[in-house]
Amino acid sequence: MRLSVTSFRRVVLAGASCAPLLLAAAPEAHAAGMPQLDFSNPLVTGQVVWGGVVFLFFYLALRGWALPKVDAVLQNRSERIAGDLDQARAAKVEADKAVLELRETKKAAAAEAQAHLDAVLEHERASAAAKLAEITERLDGEIARAEAGVVAERERALQSLRPIAVDVAESLVERLIGARADRAVVEAAVARATAQTAH
Repeated sequence: MRLSVTSFRRVVLAGASCAPLLLAAAPEAHAAGMPQLDFSNPLVTGQVVWGGVVFLFFYLALRGWALPKVDAVLQNRSERIAGDLDQARAAKVEADKAVLELRETKKAAAAEAQAHLDAVLEHERASAAAKLAEITERLDGEIARAEAGVVAERERALQSLRPIAVDVAESLVERLIGARADRAVVEAAVARATAQTAH
């Protein structure tokens, strides 16, 4: 606003400097049909003087009272706008900082969650492998016990069938040769046959 006051002063000074030119041109203007510039008329001179006084009064009033108030208002407004802009810049800096911190926190949380997930998966894999090994060991033991039971049952079955086989073999030999065979020989033959079947 100080530039505006300076410009106003320049305009006033320029107008004051042009006043002699107007006074010098007044006779020609009157001759050309402009009686309002006839300074030989006391009314025109009085109007010009009072106009100058009124103009000077308004100029002094504006310069001493109105323009400083306007200048103060504009200055306060400019300072308030500058303060608001500074606050806005500071708020933007804080917001950018908060966004950056939020991104860093989000990245750290994602990394921590991934690490926790990897740890949980690794623990579950190890637990599943241990359970599988335990189940496999138990099944191997059960299979071994079942195989041993089958072998034992087979042996018992063969032992229970041996007297029957001896009797059948003895009666077949007796029918074939017409004489009673030696039971010890028949038992030995059945034992060899049973051993070969077992192998």
